[in-house]
Amino acid sequence: MSEQKDLLVVEDLNVEFDTYGGVVQAVRGVDFRVAAGETLAIVGESGCGKSVTVQSIMGLIPMPPGRITRGSARLRGHEILGQSRIDGREIRGAQIGMIFQDPMTSLNPTMTIGDQIAEPLQVHRGLSRADAAREAIRLLEVTRIPEAAKRAKQYPFEFSGGMLQRAMIAMAIACKPEILIADEPTTALDVTIQAQILDLLQELQAETGMAIVLITHDLGVVARMADSVAVMYAGKVVERGSVDDIFYRSAHPYTLGLRAAMPSNDPALKQSLQPIEGSPPDLFAPPPGCGYAPRCPHAMVVCESQPAETPLAGTGARDHAAHCWLHHDESPMKPAGLFFRESDASRNEKFEGGSAVEEGRNESRR
Repeated sequence: MSEQKDLLVVEDLNVEFDTYGGVVQAVRGVDFRVAAGETLAIVGESGCGKSVTVQSIMGLIPMPPGRITRGSARLRGHEILGQSRIDGREIRGAQIGMIFQDPMTSLNPTMTIGDQIAEPLQVHRGLSRADAAREAIRLLEVTRIPEAAKRAKQYPFEFSGGMLQRAMIAMAIACKPEILIADEPTTALDVTIQAQILDLLQELQAETGMAIVLITHDLGVVARMADSVAVMYAGKVVERGSVDDIFYRSAHPYTLGLRAAMPSNDPALKQSLQPIEGSPPDLFAPPPGCGYAPRCPHAMVVCESQPAETPLAGTGARDHAAHCWLHHDESPMKPAGLFFRESDASRNEKFEGGSAVEEGRNESRR
């Protein structure tokens, strides 16, 4: 997909933090792009740099100790790193909204829910206090909070977890942003409420046409929500592609490891979970080569140097690519579990005939 059709383009983003123990290289050359109406899922285990990536784009990382050392983030072609406005409009809140991971700690405990939703309406859209209050009630109704007028006068501690998440969504969409960043929007919610929140996000996206950047480590949520996926490990994107590419044609050993650790409720696929052995690398001194090499069952000597991105055959609007030496033309190994350009259909029969995406969609509803 060309950049003209892409709403947000992030290239070579690098973020560091100064700490007492040294410099943490939290994000190391991240690239991704998202189009209007598209849902991009950024996936990876805790500490891989998912949240720091989007927070740096939003200008939410404290500087110091954090700093963006290199990279670009363009919204509709305009550079936004370090900027607060585009064409006279605020970026944060107005053009890019964000649902934070923990609404209980993200909302102000001294303000009513209605006042917190009304505040950005007054700041960004110039509404009067009375108009903003009425719009806040309407937004609570849109997010299906019962007795919205009564609830708008209550404080965060009077809301349940699911209601707090809905209030966060109401606040995030108040100014009709072009992009909604959802950072673990279903964390700590039971599966029934989780399904309701995901349904709500999809309905709002269909109504407004906004893009969603979904930060998660839950592959069930990814399978249900995403159009395209970026898999992160140790501060880098190691594989990207459409959701079908990532689930059915996994091309990086880490992606395959995440899939193997995904539980299934299909009796035909009953097997023991396969955890990824080992731990992520120390980002105080990240390895010069592939960060996953110490845990990879297919690691080679050449993995001590950084692999280039290898384009693969994609099936969706997004190209499929992976950063792995196994895809080099001269690689001595072509593991049968991974997808390769030159592989025949039989090599990936077990993925083509599977139902990982459907399992994820069903699992997220349970």
